[in-house]
Parts: sequence; C-alpha cells; structure tokens
Amino acid sequence: MTIQSNRRDHSKRIQLLNWVLENMKNPDIQICTVIESRMNKIIDEINKKHSILEQDPLDTELRILDWILYQVCSNEIKRI
Repeated sequence: MTIQSNRRDHSKRIQLLNWVLENMKNPDIQICTVIESRMNKIIDEINKKHSILEQDPLDTELRILDWILYQVCSNEIKRI
C-alpha cells in the first residue's frame, strides 16, 4: 500500500465518520439502517464495475462503513 493510498483511506475514513456523526444528530434517523443502506448502494456500484481498479475505492469505502457499522450498532446487533 502506498503512502498516497493510505492518505486517501484516511481521508475517506474521516469523511465517512463525519457523515455518520452528522446523521446521528437527528434523533429521528435510525443510523444503523442509514449506514446499511449506503453499504448496499456501494455493493450495487461495485457489482457494476468491470475492473478491480474501479472497484478498489468502493471496496475501501465499504470496509470502512462495515467497521463504522459495527462500532456504532454493536449494541443493536447484540439485541437481535
């Protein structure tokens, strides 16, 4: 992994965390559902791509969102 790739991943992490935090400010939003919905959209986008190079940034975003989903929604997941 290159330094540029690490910076891109770091920037994407910050961007996604900020997006989640902004959404969490609204008590009417079910954040776990919102995160899962975004993840499903990314999966759909990945499936439309024909090259790994096109899929890689989306895959990175998906992995970050998966980690965020676990961190934010782990209590909800345990109740199910």
